[in-house]
Amino acid sequence: MLAVTILGNNSAVPAFDRHPTSQVVTLDGNNYLVDCGEGTQIQMINYKIRRSKISHIFISHLHGDHYFGLIGLINSFSLLSRQQDLHVFGPEPLKEIIELQLRVADTSLSFNLYIHAIKGAATLVDDEKITIKCFPTNHRVECYGFSFAEKRQPRRLDPQKAIEHEIPSSFYDRLKNGEDYTRKDGTVVKNESVTEPALPGHRYAFCADTKYDESILPHIEGFDMIYHETTYLDNLRERAELRFHSTTKQAALIAQKAGVKKLLIGHFSSKYDTLEEFEAEAREVFPDTELALEGVAYKI
Repeated sequence: MLAVTILGNNSAVPAFDRHPTSQVVTLDGNNYLVDCGEGTQIQMINYKIRRSKISHIFISHLHGDHYFGLIGLINSFSLLSRQQDLHVFGPEPLKEIIELQLRVADTSLSFNLYIHAIKGAATLVDDEKITIKCFPTNHRVECYGFSFAEKRQPRRLDPQKAIEHEIPSSFYDRLKNGEDYTRKDGTVVKNESVTEPALPGHRYAFCADTKYDESILPHIEGFDMIYHETTYLDNLRERAELRFHSTTKQAALIAQKAGVKKLLIGHFSSKYDTLEEFEAEAREVFPDTELALEGVAYKI
């Protein structure tokens, strides 16, 4: 099951018990951390996120509210005697920053740390369960969104039909992988006669910090759920443009044009102490909108 848990939903300054950006995407027990703002470790403890299950960390850009918690998390991993490899993806200068911090502290890690530079749209992870890609967004500095696509599951077997066609149970896994079965008399049992197509894998996208920009649409089209920043209510659209951020209705319009099923909104400015109006404004354009609330796990 693909899901995302929100650890931080605020913009640059922590306020009103809201924290800088961070979230965990989960699939079959594997955790993928997206951004690591200040306070991420404490939020992981608060919401019982298993740090040992984090194998990959994705940093969208190098504004502090999106990565100032990273070096602390890396250090904690080592203090806890982590052994498994850790892969961190982010803009190219991130490697130099982390290596400097480790060097001046004379830190020797207990695990292998691999820092991968992002340079434009690319596939970052592609294994048997998930494909993770990045795409550029329109922010004041180099910035990337991330998409998570669950791999299509095996075909669904109809055991009764398999028995009727005298197919041995030892062949069932091959049927699920799409193979036909050839009987001893040479008769071919077509796969589609005993199986049904699998449900398509679910897809989620984190659209990162960005002003309104339709160039991201091809990267998120038809997704089950996306997260899009809404730093300001729509009456501050001019301020959002100047600061390379988005408003409620702009995020909703992106979701509408992309044909996604659900929109999560976050990265709220600290000038707002309550958030109900954010959800109300976005729903005027895209009804299936929810606030990205800290501590909530959203199933995709």
